[in-house]
Amino acid sequence: MKTLYNFSAGPSVLPKEVLLDAQKNLIDYEGCGMSVMEMSHRSKEYDDIIKKTEELFHTVMGIPDNYKVLFLQGGATQQFAMVPMNLLSKKGKADYIVTGVFSGSAYKEAQLFGKQISLAGTTKEENFKRIPDQNELKLDPGADYLHICENNTIIGSKWKYLPDTRGVPIVSDMSSCILSEPIDVTKYGIIYAGAQKNIAPAGLTVVIIRKDLIYDPLPGTPTMLNYSIQAENDSMKNTPPCWPIYISKLVLELIQKVGGLAEMKKRNEVKAKILYDYLDTTDFYKTHVVPKDRSMMNVTFRTASDELDGKFVSESKAAGMSNLKGHKQVGGLRASIYNAMPKEGVEYLVGFMKMFEKENR
Repeated sequence: MKTLYNFSAGPSVLPKEVLLDAQKNLIDYEGCGMSVMEMSHRSKEYDDIIKKTEELFHTVMGIPDNYKVLFLQGGATQQFAMVPMNLLSKKGKADYIVTGVFSGSAYKEAQLFGKQISLAGTTKEENFKRIPDQNELKLDPGADYLHICENNTIIGSKWKYLPDTRGVPIVSDMSSCILSEPIDVTKYGIIYAGAQKNIAPAGLTVVIIRKDLIYDPLPGTPTMLNYSIQAENDSMKNTPPCWPIYISKLVLELIQKVGGLAEMKKRNEVKAKILYDYLDTTDFYKTHVVPKDRSMMNVTFRTASDELDGKFVSESKAAGMSNLKGHKQVGGLRASIYNAMPKEGVEYLVGFMKMFEKENR
């Protein structure tokens, strides 16, 4: 089989061990005579899968019992509406920190549901090259919540600290950094993540919510966008995204097997260092984000021109790599090196980058 290193920002590379395990059980899941894609979500077989997956999230991420794990649909983008619909019913106030495209979209969406949605901080005027410091933030101690996007997939930046909110719950979009390193879940009110980067195929959204934040939403909130109803029904109000949940189970089992999130962090730091160390030794490529705020998951850079960037993308594809083109809103180049990207893939990329630099100076 041809080796292809997939640097896509999502849907992204999945662990080969997981794909092989899923392939083995594709037609006949553990002797039950049917595929997971065929079985009823109300069956005993699937009930075991979804309950085990929730249990694994608690174990692998260290999620306390006063948090509920929900398996929803609509992507992280649907949470841009679901969060304010459910959390603004008390005071009607929320703070948003905009550090990139998706946090900006979340801020804009929230304004549809509340009149006191405040921009608590942003580095937009600096083209999002850094994360704002605590002393730059204007936080409302009376807000229902503060929203951040913890890892900015498009920009390539990452929050390395959590804002001091004086007790206001933090809602974090962790779509492109979840499961990449250990975190203290108790510091968050809600964590949400589209699965298609570090967890499973597209179609699943994982929401980790502190139970005291599950209360009556704004009037008119649709049934399927109500955290309370979803929690009461254990994510089974309608048919859940059965196959991605099953793949999540396999991914979590693999993470647990190799040493947990501490081992994931160790591996991810090694991979990111290989790429950033090279980028810091050359003036042929320019990075976008200041070093202290760089993402381990999404590395953004560019050459001297759009034409040369295009040539890089074309030649890298011919060399056995895919999806190194930057997002259309920012251009340039981007290498997404999620958990499942092997170190060898990053080393191969750096080797290609050196060759491309030599040939195009």
